[in-house]
This record gives sequence, C-alpha cells and structure tokens, in this order.
Amino acid sequence: MILDQKGNTSIITQETVTVIELVKKIQALYPKFKNNNIIVALNALDNFGREDIVEFLQLSKNHRNAKHSFVIVTNKIDLAVVPDEIIVAPTLQEGFDIVEMEDMERDLGF
Repeated sequence: MILDQKGNTSIITQETVTVIELVKKIQALYPKFKNNNIIVALNALDNFGREDIVEFLQLSKNHRNAKHSFVIVTNKIDLAVVPDEIIVAPTLQEGFDIVEMEDMERDLGF
C-alpha cells in the first residue's frame, strides 16, 4: 500500500495484496486520514469484480457520512455492477475531479 497526500486528499495506491487485505489496512490506518478526502487507486490490480468493490461499501458509507469524499479509481469494472453508494472513476484525474466537485457542493451546502 502506497499512501500519498495531495492537499486535503489522501491517495491510497494498491498494487499487490488482495482487496480484503487492503480494506483491513485502510480500516486500521483510518484515524490517520479520517479528516481527508480519500482516493483508492486500484488500476494496478488485475482481477477486480463486483465482490471486490463491495468490500469498500461500509468504509465508503462511513466516510461519506462524515462529509468527506471517498472515490475508488479503477478501469477494470463494469460501472453497471457498482452499488450506488460507491463512487468509481476510471482515472486518477477523474477521481480528483469528483473530489473537487464534491468539495464545492459541500461548501455550497448541498
């Protein structure tokens, strides 16, 4: 797991371990970036399906309820199978765009 910081956004990049292990690591380190927006970059993972994306469901709900963005970046999943509660972007730049848009919405009170 690689952890980078860009402004008020934490970028978590995963290249080798399973999604379940990644979710456990994020939960363990959550106090470190609970006040930031989170982007989880998973484009390096080869096999990625609906069951993998659902592993992030509770983490995403909790973080979004705390008024922060939670975006998963992957171009290896059909967006039609992604639950509505999870935001997925195909590229890191689009992930940053979503975070920026959600920050503006929160600033405007939406």
